Amino acid sequence: MSINKSIIKSSYVISAGTVFSRILGFFRDIVIAGLLGTTPGAEAFVAAFRIPNLFRDLVGEGAVNSAVVPVFSEYIVKKDKDDFLILANIVFYSSLSILTIITALGIIFSPLIVRLIAPGFLREPSTFSLTVNLTRLMFPYLVFIGLTAYGTGILFSHKSFFAPSFSPALLNISLIVSALFASYFFKEPVYGLAIGVLVGGILQLAFQIPYLHKNGFSFIKITTLAHPGAKAILRLLMPRVFGTAVYQLNIFADTICASLAFIVGQGSIAAIYYANRIIQFPLAVFGLAIASAALPTMSRLAAEQNLDELRNTVSFSLRSIFLIMMPCSVALMVLAGPIIRLLFQRGQFTPYSTVITSSALLFYALGLFAFAGVKISVSCFYSLKDTKTPVKVAACCLILNVLLNIILMFPLKVAGLALASSISAVVNFCVLSYILQRRIGRYIQENFVYYFAKLAFVSLIMGVAIYLLWFRFLVFFNMPLRFITVILSGIVVFVLGCIAFKIKEIKDLIGWFLKKQ
Repeated sequence: MSINKSIIKSSYVISAGTVFSRILGFFRDIVIAGLLGTTPGAEAFVAAFRIPNLFRDLVGEGAVNSAVVPVFSEYIVKKDKDDFLILANIVFYSSLSILTIITALGIIFSPLIVRLIAPGFLREPSTFSLTVNLTRLMFPYLVFIGLTAYGTGILFSHKSFFAPSFSPALLNISLIVSALFASYFFKEPVYGLAIGVLVGGILQLAFQIPYLHKNGFSFIKITTLAHPGAKAILRLLMPRVFGTAVYQLNIFADTICASLAFIVGQGSIAAIYYANRIIQFPLAVFGLAIASAALPTMSRLAAEQNLDELRNTVSFSLRSIFLIMMPCSVALMVLAGPIIRLLFQRGQFTPYSTVITSSALLFYALGLFAFAGVKISVSCFYSLKDTKTPVKVAACCLILNVLLNIILMFPLKVAGLALASSISAVVNFCVLSYILQRRIGRYIQENFVYYFAKLAFVSLIMGVAIYLLWFRFLVFFNMPLRFITVILSGIVVFVLGCIAFKIKEIKDLIGWFLKKQ
């Protein structure tokens, strides 16, 4: 029980920072949507920004979760500060060198990269040229955010979650400011956003430096890059790089298909971006928060071979995120159109933009619980120092996603791309869960399935209540008041339903929340 409380306490800090960042992110997206809508400029920015993000995940955040945190945690447990400091500096200098080389190559080969990820842009030379220029301008962001991710690894290993959780807010602040002033200083406002990305990366890195120093990190002279810990990180990292490449190929497969405007319609790249941003809010606030908080605990339990507690931790983490994701999924499906219209429909974001974005949001919401479940399952594999299994499963699901994209994008347009992603995520979660249970023992037992079924039923009741309130009983309210009333009413219905069906996790969550007030 103390382990669960520790995870909740840590996830509270992560969630608080994530909520703050995501709220700013929503405001950022509202400002950008009004500035660019689903115009070619918006599509160029989204496509260009995804390229450094790909490499960031390959050698940055992905490396932290899969390789850096487990190894750093092991050295911290040994309490050999000098050895840990040597290892930390080796990883820092190696990361800086790799990130710099990738950035230089990325700037040089930007035209080729854009051809690969957005072939549909070749039909529009101006959009293609703009995307190339933006890619070159934003590529140095990789260096700053990659080093920030490295700092996150050190802080997570020390169970210091504040700076990593709140630093992403600085990117959103930078983008908001740059978006507000972009139209005044740039003929093409999208260039102002690109500069905002660079400034945001610098601010995130700078914000972590005092916390790194507080946790004992300092720069020291190293004479060699050879170290047992560095070799262990590299050994764990390489499969993770391939796994992340598979995940990013999923994203780029969607981008490639969305760039084919003659099939899926104009503005589809921007539409799946905005829809995905909505989905990422609950996923990051709760799913990623719990997965990040649970990883150090899982790593320790795995190192101690304490499989009973490891199973309990995985089960607890899944129950916790499903308690949030199931009602969020239903609410997003019911209110997909109103949410997009309320948040984004203004300026360059037209009613057409709302239609295509809300259709993507509806089908992304179907897989929300699976997206979150995959994060927990993958974290457990990482704690077992197994980075190969998630890669193999993800590769199979990539093939499935591509096939489903090709099949579904013709009848469903951009919504088909979102549905393909959701189906692939569900398959990914089910396969990972099956393999993991064979590895550590069953944690999805009959009572877990019963819990899931009750949760789904209560969420469905809440969905009916939300639908009736929005489309029948509160139509005379203005939209913001109507939205707030419906959401609060939905929460009340869900909580009462959980109590009626004796879903005890809701009581634990409410009791813990009240203690924090």
